[in-house]
Amino acid sequence: MARRRVSDDWITILPREKSQLFEAVVRRWECSYAMMSVALDEALSLRASGELVCARQQVSIAADLLGRLSPSLISLCDTLSIRGRRLGKVPAVEPMNAGFFRGNTAQSAASWNAILHHVLLSNRSRFLHKLRILSDTIDHLEQEFHEAAGDISKGLSVQPGDCWERLDHLHYDFNTCLREIEVVLKSFLRTLPDEQLSALAGELDAPPAPKRLQVKPRFSDASASA
Repeated sequence: MARRRVSDDWITILPREKSQLFEAVVRRWECSYAMMSVALDEALSLRASGELVCARQQVSIAADLLGRLSPSLISLCDTLSIRGRRLGKVPAVEPMNAGFFRGNTAQSAASWNAILHHVLLSNRSRFLHKLRILSDTIDHLEQEFHEAAGDISKGLSVQPGDCWERLDHLHYDFNTCLREIEVVLKSFLRTLPDEQLSALAGELDAPPAPKRLQVKPRFSDASASA
């Protein structure tokens, strides 16, 4: 029997109750992400027209909105990781592609994930490692976005043009991670036994855990995914 591919999980329609949960979760993410993107686009437009004070205010709003979304994505990764350790079968995952990212943080994470994907032997280890990488990457992208936006809004940047470009790259990479997480969630729901769906739905409706302490990325820590 041919191994099921991740693309098969993505294009195939989920059963009704699982589809409803997936759509509800993704809709919340998309709403938050859209508001953040609108705020950042407005900031970029204001800067281009020379309205720097208003641009700084908008970029601060964008950072705040991103800070509200990232804990939800991290919480999802943590929830799937905990459940994935107990399931008899976990979905297959594809390694992250460094070519799909623009910034050093995300490219480094994707490269490490790709290396470990071919070293780890079991689907479970690959699944858990990808969730760990995505969680860490989301966390650090949000931190870097907040720092760059803070420098701009406070007028602290020596080279503001570089900071604005950095925000654009971080925004792009965050979006790529969001899409990766959506794919993983749909594949996970396909694998999840029907009797566990209600419990998972309750966990995903729960508010995210308090934000974790800021630490340096540990993309080389493969032990946590074993």
